[in-house]
Amino acid sequence: MLESQGASGRLSEHLDALVARFPYARSLAQDPLSCVRPLAKDRASAEAAGLFAATLAIGNTTSIRRAFEDWLARCDGDLLAAVRARDRPGTPSAMRGFRHRWIRGDQLAFLAYRLHRIGKESGSLEEVFSSGRDGPAGFAGGLDALSSALRGPPGQHAPRGYRALFPSPLEGSHSPCKRLTLFVRWMVRSEYPDLGVWADVSPSELRIPLDQHVYWIAYHLGLTRRRTRSWAAVEEITAALRKFDPEDPVKYDFVLCHTGISGDCPKQRDMEVCGPCVLRPDCLLWHPRARGAA
Repeated sequence: MLESQGASGRLSEHLDALVARFPYARSLAQDPLSCVRPLAKDRASAEAAGLFAATLAIGNTTSIRRAFEDWLARCDGDLLAAVRARDRPGTPSAMRGFRHRWIRGDQLAFLAYRLHRIGKESGSLEEVFSSGRDGPAGFAGGLDALSSALRGPPGQHAPRGYRALFPSPLEGSHSPCKRLTLFVRWMVRSEYPDLGVWADVSPSELRIPLDQHVYWIAYHLGLTRRRTRSWAAVEEITAALRKFDPEDPVKYDFVLCHTGISGDCPKQRDMEVCGPCVLRPDCLLWHPRARGAA
């Protein structure tokens, strides 16, 4: 049985203490969400900005923010207007030459076109997500519906590698779908620093956006025994966090992620860094026998 209360038996208390004292302002400045918040004037603007930022959320946060700002400039500072102008496939000259890791300008231009079509056909990404979420697969079904809508109908020509940007947890790869799950968190939670522009989805339904930092810390807190980042690990970690806060289980995501990004978790035993950490009594690096006893 997984010991979700950590080696100390007080993990819930310690996580809440970490959340309560966390320097959100410092970390938000380093997060892609800091680029999205000024543009989220309404649901449509938030969805457009949030989806581009979440799609670009690969690599370190500095490069992600730089890539988003580059793409925003190529869209003349108005992502929603760029989406509404993309009534047909194609890559305008201003969007050519964009590159972030393996993401290219022609892919993002096609994403703008798909967002345009979704707006015409479904109204919003919230409606797309809710249509899938209301089925038997629940939250995973909502992500699958988003993925399918963003990829476009079978047979529609898309740029090379485009469809791989939007995996589904219902596919054989069992992807953790970190970027789409992150996007939904931004849209749903109204608590700082998230945007809370979706009204039809409760924070209690959210799943943890499982990046490498959150996974590593969650594993060493005993929240999962999964050895890889997968959708099964997402569900397992979220279920453990839901025991601590059933109404808002992913309130810990931003804090855990930036604890890793900032170096406050060195990912090895280092008393100088780990000594003051409120989670050290729960960390299996310091109490390795606790996992075997769980």
